[in-house]
Amino acid sequence: MKKRIAIIFTGGTIAMKIDPSIHAAIPALNAEEIIGTVKNIQDMAEIKVVNFSNLPSPHIDLDILMDLYSLVKAEIEDDKTDAVIITHGTDTLEETAYLLDLLLNTKKPVILVGAMRNFSELGYDGSSNLSAAICTALSPNSIDKGVLVVMNNEINAASEVTKTNTLSLDTFKSPEFGPLGIVDNDEALYYRNIIQRQHIETNKIEKRVGLLKCCAGMDADIMDYYINNNYKGLIIEALGRGNVPPNLVPGIKRALSNNMIVGLVSRCNTGRVLYTYGYEGGGKHLRNLGVIFGGNLPGQKARIKLCAILGYTQDKEEIKNLFEINL
Repeated sequence: MKKRIAIIFTGGTIAMKIDPSIHAAIPALNAEEIIGTVKNIQDMAEIKVVNFSNLPSPHIDLDILMDLYSLVKAEIEDDKTDAVIITHGTDTLEETAYLLDLLLNTKKPVILVGAMRNFSELGYDGSSNLSAAICTALSPNSIDKGVLVVMNNEINAASEVTKTNTLSLDTFKSPEFGPLGIVDNDEALYYRNIIQRQHIETNKIEKRVGLLKCCAGMDADIMDYYINNNYKGLIIEALGRGNVPPNLVPGIKRALSNNMIVGLVSRCNTGRVLYTYGYEGGGKHLRNLGVIFGGNLPGQKARIKLCAILGYTQDKEEIKNLFEINL
């Protein structure tokens, strides 16, 4: 008996082609047209088509993302469904994948896939990427792996993968640890597992969480925007090991005194933040002020994680423990 895969279509480059009147790629392909590019798909699995949207991924906000989560949750709770694949634009794909990984509690394969070239370009990669995602979804080895991202015949964990290049077909990489596996000859081959995955039991998230990137000579003026607009959390992409310019410190103090949760990650591509330096603005100083540390997460994922945690609890100690679980 063939496995049943629900493929949820959200849009992105995989569903785009060039509009000759403006000489630019726009949403154009429907679900059936995309599936039609994959040969012998009906021989491999029973496919359930779910049309969610046809949006470029920069248009997917947190409200839309939570609607998608509800849809995916309903699909995986259907006993007839063995796996879920989500087609998605690549710009924010990693954020969608990571939020689903945090919120979904399932052993069924959930896989995100996209394309770097639109349908009008030579070498359109939507077909091969979707084929690889289907092969991954059908593999018994993909059970209980968490949410996966499959692109360019590589299988990456949602918690580790990031988009590293604006145009390369192999843009999605896990810089810290490498891919979980590959798709070769229509078979998903795994090299390792995720040792510790995190699940946050919530059906809502806090949207008022900001993201701030540090740079040399930065001061605290921008912090007042977040404070005055009642943001509940702020992620700071700090310098190096987890340090900020000293002029930013007064703003961090003001944010903390206004009960804002301030989380710290690094703007570096790899490596974790830690409270190593004790000077003003150093990690140890920030730790003593009450800043929480996000390990090796990039800023965009740390923000998603804090959105989910603040949707689950308002207890500061619990927030800290959940945010720093892999520190």
